[in-house]
Formats: sequence, C-alpha cells, structure tokens
Amino acid sequence: MEHIKAENLTLGYRHKKVVKGIDLIIMKGEFLSIIGPSGVGKSTLLMGLNATTSILGGRLNVLGCNLDRIGQNELRALRSKIGVIFQGFNLVARLSVLDNIASGMLHRKLLLAALFKYYSRQQYEELYEYMKVVGIEQEAISRCDRLSGGQKQRVAIARAIAQRPEIILADEPVSSLDPVSARCVLETLKNANKKYGITVISNLHQLDYAREFCSRVIGLNGGRIVYDGPPEHLSAAAVAEIYGKERHDPIDNTIRHFSYAPAALSAA
Repeated sequence: MEHIKAENLTLGYRHKKVVKGIDLIIMKGEFLSIIGPSGVGKSTLLMGLNATTSILGGRLNVLGCNLDRIGQNELRALRSKIGVIFQGFNLVARLSVLDNIASGMLHRKLLLAALFKYYSRQQYEELYEYMKVVGIEQEAISRCDRLSGGQKQRVAIARAIAQRPEIILADEPVSSLDPVSARCVLETLKNANKKYGITVISNLHQLDYAREFCSRVIGLNGGRIVYDGPPEHLSAAAVAEIYGKERHDPIDNTIRHFSYAPAALSAA
C-alpha cells in the first residue's frame, strides 16, 4: 500500500525552490532514511510530508490526501495520523514521562480528562505498553528535565506512538546524542516500525546509522534525489554523488566529514 506518492514535486519557501521536481513512492511499513550534505533539502522534504513547507509545483499525496489542494479540516485529520520527532525533543520539562507520553493521546481524549490528567485503566495499560516498547518504564513518574538526552528522545518516540500514527517523521533525531544513545534511539524506532507497522522516515547525517538501521535510503544533493535504494547497494560512487567527491574517503568508504562529534555527552 502506498503511504506517500510525490510526482515532479517542488518544495520551498516563498519563491525559493529547495526540493526540485522529485518523484518518490514510499510504501506502508518502510523504515527509510534521507541522507545528504547540509542544506540540500532533507528537512524541507521531510516536513513537506506534513504540509509544513510549501508545494511550489507538482503533486504530493500522503495517506490518500492531496496536499497541493487540502482543506484545513482534512489537514488536521491527516496530521493526527503523522507523529513527528524533533532533534530538540519538544517535551514539557516539568511534566513526568507518563504525562508527556499521554499528550500524544490528546486528540482522542475528552478535554476535561486531559486537563486533569485523568487516565482510565485501559489508557494506563496502553501508556505502560508504549513505555516498555521504548524501554523507559522505570522512569514513568520522573520529570523529563531529569532525564538524559537519549531517554528524552525515547519519551518523544513513545509520545509519537501514543498518537497511533500511520507515519512517523523523525527530523535528525540523534544528531545531539552520543553514539551509544543514538543507536539506542534508532533501535527503538526500528522496534516501533516492526511492532506497529508504522512507516518511519528519518533525516540522518550519519551514513553508518542509515546503513545499520534502515531498509531504504534516499540520497539528496542539490534538492534532487541522486540515490534511492537499499543501504547495501550504496557504492563508493553513489556515496560520492550524494556528498561530493571531496567528502569521500576512498580507503574505507566512509564519510569522514559526517563522523560523529557530539555537542554534549549523555547516557542512554
């Protein structure tokens, strides 16, 4: 089943074209990464799938909705089916892990129950399941400002799962994490992808993570798709085309420019 179909799609801001005339089909249940140098349109493409960047040309269909002519009510309904995970976590620091995850349920809770943080037994069981899936159940009543970066991102993943989404968009979800925490977060996303059949689309700077965790890789350069295929078929020539020959190390076929250099170390 097609979850996303783009035809000659151009995305950008005002009159600036960032993603230029791409064709793309993403099937239900894929775990796909978008890779490429900074400034080539990775985030523009990712967030365009949630209708937060402008369509300047072509067509884009997401979960059966044509985003080039979607109404506000239909757009709200569509976004309730799309979970978004950000680099900066976007949690409410003073609230507990449980309450942050429960905020993903807001679109299907009564207003009064949401205001007073009232959860039925069924909802508690559901929330506990999501915490177990991401491995954060031991911190259920901890304030989120007391968690490590890796733990915060796992809470954000559980919150996205609580939406019961069909798609999760992860915008550079591990760029601020150390390698151990980053792998834990990506493994968590992979588990959610397999357990719930959620289509996961993530922007990644680290090529080795895309190779390790994703079933499909989209390589962008200059706003255009220059590679689309399984990670095991990423040859030295394909990597050079994505990142530019000056970034390619012919000795070990890695991208040294994008080797991990954490802004701050945090335990998973």
